[in-house]
Amino acid sequence: MLAPAFPAPVVANQVAFRAVMDAVARPGEVKALPSVAGAPSPLSETAAALALALLDYETLLWLDPPLARMPAVAEWIRFHTGARLTEDPQQAAFAIIADPAHALPFDRFALGTSEYPDRSTTLVLQVDRFGGGEGLSLAGPGIPGVRTFSATPLPADLHDRLVANRALFPRGVDLILVSANSVAALPRSVVSARG
Repeated sequence: MLAPAFPAPVVANQVAFRAVMDAVARPGEVKALPSVAGAPSPLSETAAALALALLDYETLLWLDPPLARMPAVAEWIRFHTGARLTEDPQQAAFAIIADPAHALPFDRFALGTSEYPDRSTTLVLQVDRFGGGEGLSLAGPGIPGVRTFSATPLPADLHDRLVANRALFPRGVDLILVSANSVAALPRSVVSARG
């Protein structure tokens, strides 16, 4: 029997949702994020919290190979959110990636269309920590001036991926990154430079 994920589900879901919205509104700024107990490994407790806050029975979700290999992960997500799984990343509204260093190229996911740019995939990347790895200088909406951002692990070519993703705007994927207790976002509107 699967137990409730949050002790006070409505309040906790609202807190998690607000943290994500704040992170998206302020790209590259790290926000505190509540976690949930009992998420099956390798699904992190913070990625699980996002799943509870963002997914529902209408959501198509793609899991990367480390997550997809563990049936308990899919069972937990289905039980708590009702989300349906897809093996086709192009069909997914959300993707959870436990191994971001080996994430699929962004163009393997739904990028939206000119008429419906919102029909794209939001990628949730589980990172070990913020503040490590290659530094990026971010600019764009929600960033006063320039903001420095780094996290690890991430794809070695993340900067190039972000540049290509920004070139598609208003199409493109949005990234939400979660560590053990925090969240940050790199939406498609972000402009990235190395350093």
